[in-house]
Amino acid sequence: MQSIYQRIEQLIKERGMTKKAFCEQLGISTGNFGDWKRGKTTPGTNKLIEIASFFNASLDWIMLGRDVRGEALKESKDPYFFEASGQLDCQGEPLSEAEKDFILEYIEFTRFRKEKKQGNSTAKS
Repeated sequence: MQSIYQRIEQLIKERGMTKKAFCEQLGISTGNFGDWKRGKTTPGTNKLIEIASFFNASLDWIMLGRDVRGEALKESKDPYFFEASGQLDCQGEPLSEAEKDFILEYIEFTRFRKEKKQGNSTAKS
């Protein structure tokens, strides 16, 4: 089973780059890259995302070696929240009076906080 380093190394070779050029372009020190090779450390999450983006590769493949190209999610033709007419119908049941009251109370609370925030910023100016 390949390591993360070996998969990154494979991407570098496929791109026809040198490891040094790869490190320079992605701002990776050669020491850190060497630590990845020795298994001492692995790239952090942000760096893995950057590497995946750079090579247009999936994070699943870089991290786990799983090829997800064949497993791409596809949109179903099932009507999720749409009726046959195409109109949005995401409300399964009418709201109860208690739910309506809660929403109205939340809106008032939000207005109060907004006004309070605006008053504080005006006072600071």
